[in-house]
Parts: sequence; C-alpha cells; structure tokens
Amino acid sequence: MPGRRRAATTPRRRTTRRRTTARRPAVPDLPTAGPGERVWVLAVPFRAPAPGATWHAGLQAHVWVGAELPSALAPYDPPPYTFERFLEDELNETPRPLPEGRPMVPREEQCTGAEAVVASAAAGHRVFLLGDDPGVGKTGTAVLAAREICELRGGERVLVVADRPAAITIPHWTRSIAGFGDGGLRWCVTTWDRLAKVSTLTFDVVIADEAHMVRHTTTQRWKHWKAVSGGGRAKDVPFVVAATATPAHTPLELPYLAPQFAQVHGEPLRAWADLPAKLAEHGFHVERGRYGWAWTEDADARRTDLARLQGWLTGAEPPATLHRPAPWGPVSVTGTPVALTPAERCAYASEWQEFRAEMQLARRARQSARGRAALLRFRQKAGLIRVQATVDWVRAQVEAERQVAVSVEFVETAADPIREALLDSGVAVASIYGRDRFDVEAERLRFQTGAAPVCVFTVTASISLHAGELLPGGATASSTPRVGLFHQPRFSGIQARQVTGRTHRDGQVSPWRVAFAEGTVEEQVARVMVERLAVSGSTAGADTSSLQEIAELLDADWLPPAALTDA
Repeated sequence: MPGRRRAATTPRRRTTRRRTTARRPAVPDLPTAGPGERVWVLAVPFRAPAPGATWHAGLQAHVWVGAELPSALAPYDPPPYTFERFLEDELNETPRPLPEGRPMVPREEQCTGAEAVVASAAAGHRVFLLGDDPGVGKTGTAVLAAREICELRGGERVLVVADRPAAITIPHWTRSIAGFGDGGLRWCVTTWDRLAKVSTLTFDVVIADEAHMVRHTTTQRWKHWKAVSGGGRAKDVPFVVAATATPAHTPLELPYLAPQFAQVHGEPLRAWADLPAKLAEHGFHVERGRYGWAWTEDADARRTDLARLQGWLTGAEPPATLHRPAPWGPVSVTGTPVALTPAERCAYASEWQEFRAEMQLARRARQSARGRAALLRFRQKAGLIRVQATVDWVRAQVEAERQVAVSVEFVETAADPIREALLDSGVAVASIYGRDRFDVEAERLRFQTGAAPVCVFTVTASISLHAGELLPGGATASSTPRVGLFHQPRFSGIQARQVTGRTHRDGQVSPWRVAFAEGTVEEQVARVMVERLAVSGSTAGADTSSLQEIAELLDADWLPPAALTDA
C-alpha cells in the first residue's frame, strides 16, 4: 500500500518515559509518597506474610510507602512490565529504571506481520485477528505492532492479557517486550484470570493472547474483557490485537471480533451485541435450540458461512486478519492403540456399562449436570486404566533418546500416577500441573535443558517445550528431538491444536500420538480427532462436525456443546 510505513525491524531500546497527564487509578484513598519516598506496589502471594505492607482494596494489591524497600518485602518486588509495576508507575512521579533485556532480533515474518497489523490500525479498524500457526512468531509480531501503533496514534499504554500459567506466560511476555524493545511505552502484562484487576484502567493498545479465551459471553471474564477492550463503546477505545491460532469452534464463538464486524458493515456496535442473532440476520445457518444457539451440521452450509465470515476480515481494506501456516509443515498426529490385558478390558467394559446406564438416566431426566459428571468420571477412569501403557511407551521413547511431552487432562487419575510410575522407574519428570504444586517455570526449564527427559502437563497453550529454544539468560534448550503423546483423545480441536504447538513450533518438527484403548469407544473418538484436527486452526470458525460425531459416540449429543469443549 502506498505510504505504508514498515514496522521497525531492530529493537527499540527504552527511552525516557512519556508522561502525559497522569491517569491515576480511579480508586479512593490512594497512597501518596512524601519527600524522598515512593509508593511501592507489591506482588504478594495469597496469605504470604508481608510485614509493614498494607492491602489496598481499591488497587487489589499490597502497598508500602518509603524511600527503600525493606529486606522483608524485597521478595515481593514485582518484575518490570507486570500489573503491580504498572500500578506503581501510575502512583509515582517517575518510574523506576528498567534493566536491559537480552536483545531479540525480529524474524522477517514478524516484521511483515507487524506491518499488516499497523496498516489495519492506521485504517481505523477496531480489532485485528492475528491467527498465525503456533510458533510462527505472534508474540514478536504483536510487540512490534503495538509499539508502532502507539507512535502512530500518540498512545503510551499497552495491555497484554496472557494465558495461564502466569509463572510461565508473564515472564515470557516481559522478556519479549524487553528483548524487542519497549519503545518507552508503559506495558502491563497480566493473565485472563486476573482481568478484573485491570478492568478499570485505560489502555491505548490491548493484546489478547489466546483470544479464544473470551469466546463465551456468559462469563465474568467476558464482562471484564468488554471493559478493557472497549467492547461496549464506540469512542476512545483501544486498538485490539486478538492473537490466537485457534479462533473458535464455530462462528458463534467470535464475540470478541464483533466490533470489527460492526465496522465492516457500517453498523452501530450495539447492533452486534448479540452476535448469534446478528449472524442469523445476515443469513448464517444458525438457529436457537434447547441449549442456546447452534451452528448447522450441513457441510456445504458451513463452508458457505466460513467463506463469508473470512471475507468480512480479509476483504477489509487493508485486511483485518492475517494467518500464515508454519513453514516447517503441519504437525503429524497419529493414533496409538493400546491392547488392554484381560483384566484391564474387563474393568474398561464395566466402566463403560456403568457410564451408559448413568448417561441414559441423566438423558431421560434432562439433568445436564448429572450427564456432565458421568462423562467426566468415565473419562477419568478410562484414562487411569491405561496409565501403565503410557508409562511403558514413554520409557521406550526416552531409551530411544527422545524427550517426551505428555498431555493429560486430569491430575489424580492421569498426571500423578504417570509421574509417580516414571519416577519409580528412574525417569526424571518435569511436572506442569496442579495449582501451586510445582514451580512451573523451573519445571519447564528442567525439561528444556534435558535434566528431565519427560514433561507431564495439563496446560494447553502459552508454554514452549520445543527443541533449541532460546532460554532466559541466553542458554539454548536441548536439541534432543521432541515427541508428544495425548494420554487421552481431546474432544476440543482448539485444545488439541494448541497442545501440539507446544513442541511443534519455531522451526522444530515434533510428531504427536493419541493413545486409546483398542476396540473401545476411545478408538472411535481418537479416529475422529486425528481426522479432523486440521480444521480447528486457521479459520475464524472451525468445522464442528467432529464434536457432533464424538458427542453421538458417547451418547452425549443431548448435552450443551460446552460439555465437550470447555477447558
């Protein structure tokens, strides 16, 4: 496009902070500092002792006022670019100096990606969908773009909302911001779980990492997202970069793109407040059912809907979306049948019959909660039966000099027994699961450095387990080939695709396998998952026939779709 300015390709080091009229948090009784003092905002873990610090309900954080931070409070000094550090800068005349990060040089695809985002913002768009495959470089693209957009618009505040776990995702983003250069801007990195804490603050650019986390409008998370993203306003709103390789299962799960859809059609934002109804008005094949709106199962109609939806984004001038497949090719996902012993098969058959009986009772009474609980119990017990087979397969991979990433959904019936059995056999295991049970970043680094050849994890996104990764401090992850194993077939294409992207990324090829009990319903579910995994990624709205097929296999087609897709 004529006149388009190329996004900066070299790290912009920190400059003197821009200080316009201070936008102090709109809360009462703000602490103030006397001469020679500053207000320190602390990151104090839940119930941890913080002698001398005071909890401030309006800030949702502990504060301490003084010239220097006492040694007892030093462990709670927040790192640069975090929520607490952002608040601290708001409450003081001058921000604290920031340490230099290790410089990161953008890749060409990150520079061209940032150009596309900046062009969209320059055209006055509301939202840009950055849908590159996992590992292509969405983080760097978003940092470069946010920096240029703030310069273009005269802004200075950038919010990054990252996925869990915070101990991994927040350091990842803060290192990236420091490495690519913060441009003298004010950055606030938080997670979706802490969105309420920033919902009263204002920002010029908002980066929504794993934006599919706000695909449901009935949650508190959606309420807070609307506040920070300006979803309910027409003026004075931030530019939103929605970054996700898996936008949604269906077009109905794209409310976070509604502001851009409204703009494309020249309609007021309030007209798109009810996205499903508006899609129906525009002729999409959706209808209201017993459990809310549903998308058609007709394959031709789905293709038509997807083409129209993509056209709304790609047909804008300039486009309001970008998707680039991984140049190292798609991930290879194959099934791994497990031959059950006679005793295991008997146990499996018993659990299946019990599940079927319970599900039929729940169906007849239309007791959704009971049906969900039955489905959960069956999946947990079925996975527990196959633990030893998973352990044996993992040990064989380790002996073949591979590092293994094991994706599980449940802790007590999968993660714990797999970990304990591997440890008992002398195999070191990195553990990324269970709230506050492990130091997740330390565990991740044990795997990445090769100290632990196996990683058992429950998270689906926002961690890197690939070979050759540039680690904090400048070291490089081991070059040992990675292989992945789904201990159980995933129902959600979004989750499955996100999981494979933990090791198959940044130029590193990593095959994945799906374990299932041979000759059981698990085998049929795995077949559907493997066949349909590819459709859950690049488009804004994916083919959902696989979910319907899985639901029918499990006699769960009467349950709301969230029973299968919610994390």
